[in-house]
Amino acid sequence: VLVSKKICINVDGCFWHGCKKCYKEPKSNRKFWKQKIERNRRRDRLQDRFLKINGWRIIRVWEHEIKRNLDKTVMKIIKIINHIINFI
Repeated sequence: VLVSKKICINVDGCFWHGCKKCYKEPKSNRKFWKQKIERNRRRDRLQDRFLKINGWRIIRVWEHEIKRNLDKTVMKIIKIINHIINFI
């Protein structure tokens, strides 16, 4: 969180947030996990809405982005932050 600039950076775990590229449904207790992932997604949407209403900017990256290419992901975040700061 960059409090002075009201920027929030979230890293979403591919399993816990149901990444469309990486998520694999567990073989057991499927109903529980489906509901759990959906609750996480719903909470993310509500949190994003709350933050936006209160003037925050949100940057979201997926766990797989960091695992595949940390440097590229960091540069992506820096580029977005610079863009936001130039328009504040």
